[in-house]
Amino acid sequence: MRFAIVGSGAVGGYYGARLARTGHEVTFIARGAHLAAIRERGLTIRSPLGDFTVRARAEEDPAHVPPVDLAIFAVKAYSNHVALPLLKGVTRGSAVALTLQNGVDSADEVSAAVGSERVLAGATYIATALSEPGVITQTGTHRRIVFGEAFGARTAITERVARIHDAFAGADIVSEPVADARVPLWEKFCYLAPFAAFTGAARLPIGPLWSAASTREVMEAAFGEVEAVARAEGVALAPGVVQRIIAYIDSIPGATRSSLLIDLQHGKPIEVEALVGTVVRRGARAGVPTPLMAALYAVLEPHARGTA
Repeated sequence: MRFAIVGSGAVGGYYGARLARTGHEVTFIARGAHLAAIRERGLTIRSPLGDFTVRARAEEDPAHVPPVDLAIFAVKAYSNHVALPLLKGVTRGSAVALTLQNGVDSADEVSAAVGSERVLAGATYIATALSEPGVITQTGTHRRIVFGEAFGARTAITERVARIHDAFAGADIVSEPVADARVPLWEKFCYLAPFAAFTGAARLPIGPLWSAASTREVMEAAFGEVEAVARAEGVALAPGVVQRIIAYIDSIPGATRSSLLIDLQHGKPIEVEALVGTVVRRGARAGVPTPLMAALYAVLEPHARGTA
């Protein structure tokens, strides 16, 4: 298959490299030093699964990207004003767009750019970082994508989703096709939005927060707020989603930080609107109270505006 990677950083670059390594035609959309490094030396993956380097096409201008079957959209949500026009530029002809962005707003935003009939959505589980231009380092071995149709009937796995799944699986990506993308997106979001909000507001990794009974109790209530918003929107979450989140957090290292906290500590923009603000706004529209998430949003939102 032919792929374009819009957002060739830690996540998009990693998956694009795995696809290129197994013979797919991949074009990385990048800029600056990262673009120059990919062109000059290739894209290197350092991983417990084995290090490798791929040589693939890299472009800054979408007009120079040849026709593709799938454009993978993997930029941080705060960059959408710049990245969505790039995505539109490569999603032409019969191309489909798969968004792997955090949160639950991305499918609608991508749809506004390329049309809902082209949009797939997915949740990804991976720990990677752009170590230096042209080099991505993976921590651990998770490399999972759960994805499916974002619009339409969403009652069965479609032919195009199955075809992309085959390509992913053949590239050693742990791929799980689903009929309705909203379910895995919201299941991840029920965990991620409070996790990002609490660790970001406290400026602490999960360990000190989760080990304090009073804080843990409030975090569990926040997971429930997000679950209530999802159910009010008609998303068919499986029973016991909060209990599964609790079991998951019990299993992760106490030093684990959210990407929002990492960005905050490095003085970068943060995904507060996509991860926290949207819970408050969607809850208000659905008539679902979200007082805990609203308080955390009030704490973090000034940082997104650059006024803190």
